[in-house]
Amino acid sequence: MTDYAIYQNPLCTRYASAEMQKNFSDEKRFKLWRKLWIALAESEMEMGLNITPEQVAQLKEYAEDIDFAQAEKNEREVRHDVMAHVKAYGSQAPLAAGIIHLGATSCFVNCNSEVIILNDALDIVLKKLVNVMDKLKRFALQYKGMPSLGFTHLQPAQLTTVGKRATLWLQDLEMDYQNLMDLKTHIKLRGVKGTTGTQASFLELFNGDGNKVKELERKVVAKMGYDKVYGVTGQTYPRKFDYNVLCVLSQISQSAYKFANDIRILQNMKEIEEPFEKSQIGSSAMAYKRNPMRSERICALARYVISLPVNGAITAGTQWMERTLDDSANRRIVNAQAFLAVDAILNIYMNVAENMVVYDKVIARHIQAELPFMATENIMMECVKAGGNRQELHERIRVLSMEAGKNVKVEGKENNLLALIAKDEMFRPVWGKLDEILDAKKFVGRSPEQVEEFIQAEIDPILQKHQSLLGEKGDVKV
Repeated sequence: MTDYAIYQNPLCTRYASAEMQKNFSDEKRFKLWRKLWIALAESEMEMGLNITPEQVAQLKEYAEDIDFAQAEKNEREVRHDVMAHVKAYGSQAPLAAGIIHLGATSCFVNCNSEVIILNDALDIVLKKLVNVMDKLKRFALQYKGMPSLGFTHLQPAQLTTVGKRATLWLQDLEMDYQNLMDLKTHIKLRGVKGTTGTQASFLELFNGDGNKVKELERKVVAKMGYDKVYGVTGQTYPRKFDYNVLCVLSQISQSAYKFANDIRILQNMKEIEEPFEKSQIGSSAMAYKRNPMRSERICALARYVISLPVNGAITAGTQWMERTLDDSANRRIVNAQAFLAVDAILNIYMNVAENMVVYDKVIARHIQAELPFMATENIMMECVKAGGNRQELHERIRVLSMEAGKNVKVEGKENNLLALIAKDEMFRPVWGKLDEILDAKKFVGRSPEQVEEFIQAEIDPILQKHQSLLGEKGDVKV
C-alpha cells in the first residue's frame, strides 16, 4: 500500500515494469548472496576442506527463506550489510554458521550478484528492444511507399516515404542492439578473489596450492551459470563495466529520444499521431488538445539516462588503489534507476510504435504545397526536350516561383505555381503533363526498395534470432 506521507520513487510508482523492479529488488539480491555462499561452501567441500554435506544441505534448506527483519536488526547493530546477512543466515542454519563466507570478502557476494543482476537486466532490455524493432519493422513495411515530405534543418526538402523515415529510427536501434550484444559477450563475474583480489585467503585455506584456488573459482562460477571471470581485480570488479553498461543504456535512450522528438514534430504537423485513448485528457484547460504525452515522457526519461554515463565515468576514475567505498551508495541509485528508466522508455516506445496513426491526406496536402517548387527542374527539362531554351526557361520559372512564394508567405494563400505555369506560353509543352510530372511517387527515389532491402538484410536476421522473445505489448502505466 502506498504511503503518501513519504517520497515514492516515480520510476517505480509510475513508469517501470514490475519485471524490472523485481530484478533490482533486495529479495533477488539477497537470494543471490545465499546462492553464492552455497556455491562457495559446496565447492570448498568438494575440494577437501572441512565442510560437511549436512552443513551444505542446511544452507540449501534456507536458500529462499530469508529473515529480512532479523537481517535489518543485525545491520543496525553491525553497520555492515553483508555481515548482517551472514549472521541472519547462520541463525537459521546453525550447523553451517561457522563456514558461511569462508575465505571470502564482502565483494564476493556483492560484486558477483551485481554482475548477475545487471546481466539479467540487460536480458529484459534486449527482449523489449527487439520487440520495438519488430513493431517498427511492420510500420516501415506498411508505409514503405507512402510519399512524405523530407526535412533537413526542419525545412521541406526532397520527398522520402513514411516507411523510409521509420527505417532511420530502426537503424538507430539496430546499432544499439549490436552494442548491447557486444557488451553481453564480455560479461564476467568477479569470481573468488579475496579481500584485495590476490586470493591470499584461499591460498591459505588450500595450504599454498594455487591450482586448487583456481579450480575453486572455476567451480563456483560454473555453479552460478557463468564461465568467465576477470583475470585480475582489486576488491571489486572493474567499475568501468558499469560505465559500459550505462553507455549502452544511454545509446538506447538517444535513439528513443530521436524517435519521440520526431513524433512530437509530426504530431504538431498533424501527419502522424501517437495513440490517444478515448477518455484521455490532453490539457486541463484546453479540452481540444491532443498532447503527445507518451513521446514527451520518452524524452523526459531519456534525457535522464543520457546524463548518467558521466556519473559512471567519475566512479570508475576515482576508485583509489584496490577500491574505495564512495562508489557504493552512488551505484545503488544510478545502476538500478538507469535500467528502470530504460525499461519505462521501451515500454512506452512499444506502445507508440504499434499504435501510431498516419493521416495520409494531411501528408499529401503538405506534399502538394511544396512539390511544385521541387518539380521545377523536371518541368524545365520537359520543355527543353520540346525545343525550349534552358536558360530562358530557368529565368522564367524563377520569376514564377518568386511570385508563388509571395502568394504563400505574404498573402497566406495556396501555392499557385502550377496555375501560373499552366497559363504561361513558355511552358505550353507540359500543360497536359503536369499531373504526371507531379506524381509524388516519382520523387521518392529508391525509398520503397531501401526499406525492403534494409529490413531483409539487417533487421530480419536479428528478429529471427530472437523470435522466442517477440510478442510483447507496450504499456503506459499512468
